[in-house]
Parts: sequence; structure tokens; C-alpha cells
Amino acid sequence: MDCFRGWYFKCQSDTQTLAVIPAAHFSGGGGSSSVQVITDSGAWTFDFPYEEYREYKKGFGVSVGGNVFDADGLNLRLKNSACTVEGGVRFGPLTPIRYDIMGPFKAVPFMECRHSVVSMRHSVAGEINVNGEIFRFDDGTGYIEGDRGRSFPREYIWTQCHFNGGSLMLSVAHIPMLGLGFTGIIGVIMWRGREYRLATYLGARAAKIADGEVTVRQGDKRFTARLVEKKSHPLNAPVDGKMSRTIHESAACVARYRFEIAGETLFDLTTGRASFEY
Repeated sequence: MDCFRGWYFKCQSDTQTLAVIPAAHFSGGGGSSSVQVITDSGAWTFDFPYEEYREYKKGFGVSVGGNVFDADGLNLRLKNSACTVEGGVRFGPLTPIRYDIMGPFKAVPFMECRHSVVSMRHSVAGEINVNGEIFRFDDGTGYIEGDRGRSFPREYIWTQCHFNGGSLMLSVAHIPMLGLGFTGIIGVIMWRGREYRLATYLGARAAKIADGEVTVRQGDKRFTARLVEKKSHPLNAPVDGKMSRTIHESAACVARYRFEIAGETLFDLTTGRASFEY
């Protein structure tokens, strides 16, 4: 069966951003695994045999070619002709969400892609050297999510950001189902100790998707994310289990977020620390 499984680990300081994506992919009777590294200045892919991707039997974590990615942190030793990555970081306690981000859709069979959120925010400490550039996280913040299925959505918007007082993630995507399709929404906003969820299964609808901006409405809630200035780099993404598609992610770019409830603005901020795919 054509399929993929991948995890997204984002580490960020006040001045630097590093994202690492370990994944396994199987297509046409053959498989492979990989680790992708994306920074403010570039992106690199390291290829491994399928058998070198291993998930922990207990607890959360994976290893690829001896590189470790789990709830305690990252331990990396990667090298190819274009890039060398060495170092490690430690994570503080993770912040999971209250229940599965897919809601009732977690029980729907044959979905093209299933999303998971492992931690909305946690501390990061340590150093990782990428081609001679030291990414130092003395008091950094981290985020972890995952995807599995056959393919990434044909069309989608994804964004994630840490900011003073909270963190957020939002995904708005075309979801094929029963020969048709619909716009699916999943999102979580952590704000001053409270968790707010936006999701299709809770009545969320996309009021606008245009010009680098998405606005989601759900009851008396209204959330807008707008890409102000992108700084994107190419990444590989799965199509029927094969990493044959190129997407572009800005690991750290300028974006504006606005969140309102019943006409009251909880926050309206512009940040240069946003991650965005549009």
C-alpha cells in the first residue's frame, strides 16, 4: 500500500529557526526514509533506506539512520555532499492538546492525510551546527506535529507560530472524499493558558482564502492569518507515498494574526517568527 508517515519538529530562538522532518515513505512496492532540515537560509534532504526508519514501541519517538527524534529532544548527525548537521537539543515538558486534532474524522477510513499535534509549545535548549552555522537555543521554544496517509492535500494552507502569551497552528485544506471534496479546517490557539479549537467538525468555515490570507469563522469566533512577507525554501512532499512533489515552506517569515471572540479582539499581532505554507 502506498503510504507515508512524517513528523515535524520546530525549534526557535529569538533570532533563529530550525525545523527537522523525519519521514518514511512507501510506494510501488519499494520504500525509503529521509530527514529534511529547513532553516532561515536553506533546506536540505538526507536520504536513508526504508528499514532505517523506526518508531518507538512505547512512548513517542522515531529514529532514522541513528538520528533520534523524541519527546526528550533531538540528536542529529547528518551528512551529504551539500550539508552537514551535528548536535542536539533537549526539550522541556510537552504541551499536548486536549484531544485528537482530527476529532471524529480520526475514525473515517481511507482519508488521504491524517494530522496529529504532539506539542503546541515546549522549551528547547542546546546547539545544532548546520554547515558551520550554530543554532543556539538557550531559552528556545518548540513545536511538534505529524502527518500520515497517502498524499499531502492538493491545495492547503498551513501556519504555525509561537508568540508572547501563546502559540497557534492552523491547517485549511481540500479534503477528497467519496469522489467529491470539501474544505477541511483544523486549528488550535493557545492563549494565556486557554485552548481554543477551530475545526470543521465544530462548525468552522473558511470565510476567505485569497491573496495569502485565510479567515476562519466558527460561531462567535473569527481568526485571520495573513502571509505578509514570505521567505520560502523547497521541501519534498508525498504523492501516493512517493516523495515526488515539491512544496515551499517559510520556516520563519512575517505574518499577521488576528483572533476575535464575540467582537472582542483577543490579539492582533504581526511577527517575523511565523511558519507558513500557502
